[in-house]
Amino acid sequence: MKLGTNVDFGHDWHMDIDERFRLKSRDPVTTGWQRMDEIIQGGLGKSELGVAIAPTGAGKSMLMVHLGATALREGKTVVYYTLELADTVVGQRFDCCLTGVKLNDHLRNKFNIVEQVKDIKGHLIIKEYPTKSASTQTLKSHLERLKKRGIKPDTIIVDYADLLKPVKSYGEKRHDLEGIYEELRSIAQLYKCPVWTCSQTNRGGLNAEVITMESISEAFNKCFVADFIFSLSRTPADKQANTGRFFIAKNRNGPDGLVFPVFMDTSNVSIKVLERQEADSEKPQMSSKDNLTYLKSKYAESRGK
Repeated sequence: MKLGTNVDFGHDWHMDIDERFRLKSRDPVTTGWQRMDEIIQGGLGKSELGVAIAPTGAGKSMLMVHLGATALREGKTVVYYTLELADTVVGQRFDCCLTGVKLNDHLRNKFNIVEQVKDIKGHLIIKEYPTKSASTQTLKSHLERLKKRGIKPDTIIVDYADLLKPVKSYGEKRHDLEGIYEELRSIAQLYKCPVWTCSQTNRGGLNAEVITMESISEAFNKCFVADFIFSLSRTPADKQANTGRFFIAKNRNGPDGLVFPVFMDTSNVSIKVLERQEADSEKPQMSSKDNLTYLKSKYAESRGK
């Protein structure tokens, strides 16, 4: 009857003191943005969950493609789940992100694209599921099938988690979404790799200069399990100028409450984090609450002018 009993009694603070001094590698996967990597210690680490927040039409899927393409360049195996777009459309975006070819010119540049991507050592699997037809259990089953074929993911991307079907329905959407994000975190821990996903803002985030976690839609509790959360805000003027802003909303491995200007060209999925303005870089360090108050007052004054 004792067979299979867990004999792990936990970490003994006195007896296991040496364990606390051993280096535990996070084995982070770079985001492709140097400034972002600096504040999260090299990228999103294994068993960690990263969430990008943006309003509809701002480019959430473009962010996910950029993160996947960056991992591919590093020779990683990327498993990309799309719940909104066709797998071939996502594949076209990867082609353009990796080669710089514009999406409108994709069909006319087949040989050019094939020539450029043939030397990329990474492995990409794109799996399409109809909206609300797949759950996290469906993703686990697919990952197990890949594992049997010898394919071990280094990065998992879900575009996007709000469109997953809950394994267990709680009757309220906010509770269902909370459960989905908790299950995604368990997938990251089970397969010991980073998991990226994105979430949509509520109506208040559509034209906001800086999007904070206050603008996250439906279930605020889904932020609790994430290790890293950043938002993308793009006003109509930003879309015309190919600009935007990243706001670091939550970071367990470094500072948060920071705003970075962004160059974003959706015609070829080119996204770059620019250097912060001198006024922002010289501003003394403040707590997240004080920093948020400062940002709100700053952009309120700019709108007033």
